[in-house]
Amino acid sequence: MSSSKRTVLITGGAGFIGHHLCSFLLDEGQNVICLDNFSSGREKNVRHLKKNKSFRVIRHDITKPIRVSEKIDLIFNLASPASPIDYQKRPIETLRANTLGIFNVAQLAINKRAKLLQASTSEVYGDPLVHPQPESYLGNVNHLGWRGCYEEGKRVAETILFTLHQTQGLRLQIARLFNTYGPGMRIDDGRVIPSFVCFAMRNEPIKVFGGKQTRSFCFVDDLLVGLIKLQSLNKYAGPVNLGNPEETTMRQLASEIIRLTNSRSRIAQLPNQPDDPKQRRPNINKAKRILRWAPKTPLIDGLQKTIGNSATDV
Repeated sequence: MSSSKRTVLITGGAGFIGHHLCSFLLDEGQNVICLDNFSSGREKNVRHLKKNKSFRVIRHDITKPIRVSEKIDLIFNLASPASPIDYQKRPIETLRANTLGIFNVAQLAINKRAKLLQASTSEVYGDPLVHPQPESYLGNVNHLGWRGCYEEGKRVAETILFTLHQTQGLRLQIARLFNTYGPGMRIDDGRVIPSFVCFAMRNEPIKVFGGKQTRSFCFVDDLLVGLIKLQSLNKYAGPVNLGNPEETTMRQLASEIIRLTNSRSRIAQLPNQPDDPKQRRPNINKAKRILRWAPKTPLIDGLQKTIGNSATDV
């Protein structure tokens, strides 16, 4: 970040990544506005930050026009249901956030002459036929599948933003985030690490669908550094993959969590879910070259920090 104090708006700021980003930027001495409708983000995530005079919260849905009185220098758009449980329950809300909402966030950025960093996702690659996935890969998405509201929503969001960047001068950067984890995840949000931790700490069977499919998990502190490095660039719109190229199977992940929690859980093997990607790993050569960024936290270390924080939520 620049040494001068700026005002940063974080849409979806009460979500998992969003509230960590709020804290990070406040620690850096920035003014931070958290905008969230609390449909999946939790107000308690940012309650402690309200004591800081440089922080305020706006309860608002981005599918409605956004009005902010302050001068805004930078916007991080994290406002979208992101976990499978959330976007399965609210597919229309997910599509609206990534279409109508995107237009509203972009219009605010244009009006304020602010830079906009869009948190896109590795889900734009679908069930990839190229491995690992570089930014140039166009993906293999089932737009009619149960994940389509999120995968296609995020893909069209990129299209909308790039079009506005090219035609209306929107100052844009796009980060494609791969699986991110860490303290403060909702234990019931359906993502694999909090789900496995929850089952393990209750000594209940850990449901593993398939088991051989792989994911790459990036600790949230590492991701924040990548986001900050990306927003500091002046003329590169992206997209840039941000994630950890260390790959693990779901069965290996479950076994490691059982070991770290000293759990008596067993692994319950279940059939693969429809459209569940068989493998997911980022090619981060661009991030290394342009941002000089790579994640530093080994999975075991990050899991230990996450498990320690989860104990009070189970």
